[in-house]
Amino acid sequence: MSFLNDLLGGQGQQGAQAGAGSLIAVAGQLIEKAGGVQGLVGMLQQHGLGGAVQSWVGTGANQPVSADQLGQALQNGGLGALVQEAAGRLGVDPNALLGGLSRVLPQAVDHMTPDGQLPAQGQDGGFNLGMLEGLAGKLLG
Repeated sequence: MSFLNDLLGGQGQQGAQAGAGSLIAVAGQLIEKAGGVQGLVGMLQQHGLGGAVQSWVGTGANQPVSADQLGQALQNGGLGALVQEAAGRLGVDPNALLGGLSRVLPQAVDHMTPDGQLPAQGQDGGFNLGMLEGLAGKLLG
């Protein structure tokens, strides 16, 4: 996927796979920090992304969000520091990371709500990165 190559400075297919893994890991950290899928969805809805987030959970097409919209919602929801930390760890600009996350997070939420329903309260509290297995292949495929 070209946005993964762009994020990693055009490192080719192997770089794209590493980038997908990194983005999925960051998405997983955001979901975990927010208290699971339900927590992340609720927080993003509270901070202006309600319609888009509902489309990610639902069974139809995922509505896009911009890097700026996502960054604002995450910052207002108390997760801005996690994005800054992750960008530093990956050696990328936070805005570039948000650009990648604005493409990956809808897919991650969609992947974790295949029947169009959020897990029941407390059911996704045991979130682990394994729940997002297969998403990298979907993103790169």
